[in-house]
Amino acid sequence: MKKVIQKSRESRLSLIMLFIAPAVTFYLLEWYTHNPFETMKATPQVLNLIMFELLALLLFAVFGKLHVALMTETLFFGIYGLANYFVLNFRSVPIQPWDLLSIGTAASVAGNYDYTLDRQALLVVLGFILLLILEYFCRFTLKKGTWKLRLPMAATLVVMLGAFGLMFHSDEIVEQKLRLYNKLFTPTTISYKNGTALAFVMELRYMSVDKPAGYDADAATQELAALEEESMSEPAMAAASDGEELPNIIVIMDEAFSDPAILGDFTVNQDYMPFVHSLLEGAENTVSGWLNVSVLGGNTANTEFEYLTGNTMAFLPQGSIPYQQYINESAPSLASHLASLGYQTVAMHPYNASGWDRDTVYPAMGFSEMYFLPDFENPHKVRNYVSDQSDFEKIIEIYENKGDSPLFLFNVTMQNHSSYTESFDNFDPQIEVEGGSQTLNNYLSLLSLSDEALSELIAYFEGQEEDTVIVFFGDHQTTNSVIEPILKQNGKSSSTLTEEEQADRYKVPFFIWANFDIEEETGVETSANYLGAKTLEAAGVPMDGYFTYLSGLSETVPVISANHVTLTDGTFTNADDQAELLSDYKGYQYYRLFDYSAD
Repeated sequence: MKKVIQKSRESRLSLIMLFIAPAVTFYLLEWYTHNPFETMKATPQVLNLIMFELLALLLFAVFGKLHVALMTETLFFGIYGLANYFVLNFRSVPIQPWDLLSIGTAASVAGNYDYTLDRQALLVVLGFILLLILEYFCRFTLKKGTWKLRLPMAATLVVMLGAFGLMFHSDEIVEQKLRLYNKLFTPTTISYKNGTALAFVMELRYMSVDKPAGYDADAATQELAALEEESMSEPAMAAASDGEELPNIIVIMDEAFSDPAILGDFTVNQDYMPFVHSLLEGAENTVSGWLNVSVLGGNTANTEFEYLTGNTMAFLPQGSIPYQQYINESAPSLASHLASLGYQTVAMHPYNASGWDRDTVYPAMGFSEMYFLPDFENPHKVRNYVSDQSDFEKIIEIYENKGDSPLFLFNVTMQNHSSYTESFDNFDPQIEVEGGSQTLNNYLSLLSLSDEALSELIAYFEGQEEDTVIVFFGDHQTTNSVIEPILKQNGKSSSTLTEEEQADRYKVPFFIWANFDIEEETGVETSANYLGAKTLEAAGVPMDGYFTYLSGLSETVPVISANHVTLTDGTFTNADDQAELLSDYKGYQYYRLFDYSAD
């Protein structure tokens, strides 16, 4: 009798755990990165608890063993939360659905990061381990032969979970009934306010892009064709038709190149980019200023995408990777346009060809030649990456061996890729920040090496007879952990920045330099989607209809990024709030990205 009573008590305790354990799993998942009781209201907490309970019930119905069901759920979210913790630290944005398409790229650089845990994250890991131990003793098991009951039960739970997820694809339910935070351009805030798992579910709806309201593909085709016809009658086209040679265009998107001085004052033992600073302060035949990009700490390919296509991430799901999601067999770009004008089009990146699917994306964009890591013979390396010095030497090699056609070369460097915590025999940091960290010193020392190599590259092309334009910009700023000492010295922290201050985290220096006469400009504030048009304009190269449109739009809306929009009167806003003003742009972009045909 005692055994029966004891077994009955054990069963009741086990069933109680069926409801307690999923809740504990949910809160532990959130505690990896934030305090859910401070950031989440009651409604999103309840919704997350429902989702975790339904998942636990589904696993119980499938396995029939309570300890297996609970441990499976806890182990999954324990590992997922840990991965999310590191991703958030590395790139300041949590894991999103699109990242599942980027696992290969992430794995190729995973070994270069620092995987230390702060005290809170370490306590969470210990909490997950303790919970798994407790769940192991929940030995309630459904009797054999109950599969006839478990099968329909599992099917019902799958339907319930599916319906639960689809509920968050309705703006009316999300905004009006549940009042959840749904500003997609702030993914970290969505995660903090709605919960890590629920935010992921909400973002699944953005795996595809809906047609803009009032979109008409035929109208877009005709309007862009009219703009192109107008552009081709401009003096630039007339000059080209008279036999004047078009200039070479060399574009360098330098990995993680930024100037932390935009975030606040700090004292350094020497200038870490004297050459770039000299160009930013005003130089002959140079256009320079600040480039607003849509990514921070990672997702390099999105800045690349914005520059080459003229499209903006402001009209695409935050965190999406167009290279992996939206680029098809024929994608109009700066490369395809220049190829149509007779340019030799070359793409170059001293790392793996498969990164961000570049080996398939570049040909679709109109590049006729590609060079990746295997094409660099015995390159000089800094840390584990090909140095900018060797990278720029490869540019010169390609230039010196080009044919009679003008050269368009697009180069993505690798030297300055994170992380910046380790020491290397082939890297001697020379920059020191007063009150800084070794990580910050390492980062600035890498920028110093890039600056020196860039100075040598410009000096080489100053001595060349062929007209050449060099465009240089960074793809994004580095992560919060690197620049935190600078913010701290200025009475700030990455978690307390205002929207305007946060916008400064998305600014990188850029310049357009030529070895022939062009109109100088300094202090230009623009964004990556416009820089391709500015390149053509500075080089005196005819523009197609789309780049012509962008050139005109930049006079009204000088900055458009996924993070903010700036109007000519200085108004700080975002793309959603300027839907009417940007409706034509959104329609043209949709056409170019999804309906365009090269035929």
